[in-house]
Amino acid sequence: MTETMISAMLRETMPDAEVQVYGLGGTTDHLEVFVRSKAFVGVSPLDRHRMVEKALAPGRADGRIHALQIRTATPEDTHG
Repeated sequence: MTETMISAMLRETMPDAEVQVYGLGGTTDHLEVFVRSKAFVGVSPLDRHRMVEKALAPGRADGRIHALQIRTATPEDTHG
């Protein structure tokens, strides 16, 4: 999947999401995503990951995303 496709999927549920996508291992189905959004304020890290997984579920279901590392932050976080 391309960064554009992943960003679009995430912004359907988190319109303000800042998304960065990194390929892992030289393939297009092993990815790391970093998502910064106000939607994560007050949400536990586990539930943040669930939000990202849910948004990307179609890509996981059809195999376009095989391995996914997730990092999240709120706009107020100084590191991410």
